[in-house]
Amino acid sequence: MRKACAMLMTVALAAFVAFPVVAGGSQEAAAPGAAAPGRARVELLGAGASFPAPLMTAWADDYRDITGGAVTVNYQSIGSGGGVRQFMEQTIMFGASEAHLNDENAQLARRNTGGVAYNLPLTLGDVVLTYNVPGVGQGLVFSPDTIAGAFLGTITRWDDPAIRELNPGVNLPSLPIQIAHRSDGSGTTNIFTNYLTKVNARWADQIGFGSSVNWPVGTGGNGNEGVAGIVMNTPGALGYNSLVYAVLNDITYGDVINNSGNVIAPSLEATSLAAAVDIPADGRIMLTDSDAARGYPIAGFAWGLVYENLDRNDAITTREEAEELTRFLYWVVTEGQEINESLSFARLPVDAQAVAERMISTLKWNGEPLGEQVIADVRSNGF
Repeated sequence: MRKACAMLMTVALAAFVAFPVVAGGSQEAAAPGAAAPGRARVELLGAGASFPAPLMTAWADDYRDITGGAVTVNYQSIGSGGGVRQFMEQTIMFGASEAHLNDENAQLARRNTGGVAYNLPLTLGDVVLTYNVPGVGQGLVFSPDTIAGAFLGTITRWDDPAIRELNPGVNLPSLPIQIAHRSDGSGTTNIFTNYLTKVNARWADQIGFGSSVNWPVGTGGNGNEGVAGIVMNTPGALGYNSLVYAVLNDITYGDVINNSGNVIAPSLEATSLAAAVDIPADGRIMLTDSDAARGYPIAGFAWGLVYENLDRNDAITTREEAEELTRFLYWVVTEGQEINESLSFARLPVDAQAVAERMISTLKWNGEPLGEQVIADVRSNGF
């Protein structure tokens, strides 16, 4: 499975690590076929989390084809922190983040736009413990205490008794643990540190959680790819990455004991099980340390950020742009979900999909119920 995923995603990774995700940036590059008569040619501008960027590439390419090249998607993979910042500054039409808008930004968005800033569920991601321990293969078992201890700097060697006890029969070397963490504002960091805050009182008291934290130990890398690079090139390294990056780069990653006491290997199924919870109307929920007996405990949503009142976003200047953004987002959370699992991204659970569709139905342009109109038109005539 890991090699298959790597083959599927190599092109996508090459596109977004160094360059923005762009589908059909010119008429010559567009898919065969003409745009529907009277349909405006529109470029949708977005930015944010690196985790969903390969999926955004696939969504953008498919949607360009569906629209006959009329709609292109330009998504900059700059990290969740950058995506939130540009969304709040209204220099992009939509953002993407693994960290939902905090109370301050949610309130500021309401003051500035007269409506809600939605955290729209797009997909699910799991954060895995990646490591480079000579002679040790896949599936090393970690507990909440060993994870927190290593990242706090209180567990400093791979043959520490606490790690050995969890992994009988594994020949763990007396090698220093070299921590790798994100240096940029990161939704992956937000998920990981939120988990640590829930499972370890010392971490909660001294460090806390967020897209950026003051790490007690370790070396920082920019983006998922930066942490992956440190782990791959540093014997003894321990880092955290989204599962898709670990699979793509063929990095060994571990299993985690959840709060039911079960050892859970990261998987699409285990991540989806973690999301089998009630989701609030604004979409703001953390899935870490799930009570699901077979759920993977370090998981969370990747959200799309979009303003309820699209006309109040300075990056959107015409009704046509607002309509095409609404159509694209509706396609992403419905038909677009068919792409997810082929790229090792989890599909939205049914309840989360319903929340996303409900959000999109409320989108407006100058008070006009644009979301309702777009959904009704799609159901009658397709995308």
